[in-house]
Amino acid sequence: MSGATCPCGSGYQFETCCGKFHAGAIAPDAERLMRSRYSAYVLGLEDYLRATWHPDTRPAAIELDATPPPHWLGLAVKAHMPLDDNHAMVEFVARYKLNGRAFRLHETSRFERLDGRWLYVDGEIHD
Repeated sequence: MSGATCPCGSGYQFETCCGKFHAGAIAPDAERLMRSRYSAYVLGLEDYLRATWHPDTRPAAIELDATPPPHWLGLAVKAHMPLDDNHAMVEFVARYKLNGRAFRLHETSRFERLDGRWLYVDGEIHD
């Protein structure tokens, strides 16, 4: 994705946005981690998704190889809510197409910082 705009919708180049987290940098807050996880879904980076998922809630398999895969269309962060130094919530809407139909995923996600790294815990899906 050299020189491309980041899939997370930040408007920044991928390398200076989510790409640096995919390469090993630590996300400074829950919103940046959530954006990098969205970009990982777009790019099919299952290892990154597993590495940034809380061990207590991480599924055995993420299975990004669905046929056909969703076509991710965009991300809108509605709110980033730090709760304390180690807990936060991020509300977002992700749009995608699957089998020619448009969908939107509206979720409030919970994050926890363990050993200095933010991790996705779980989320509440909104109608």
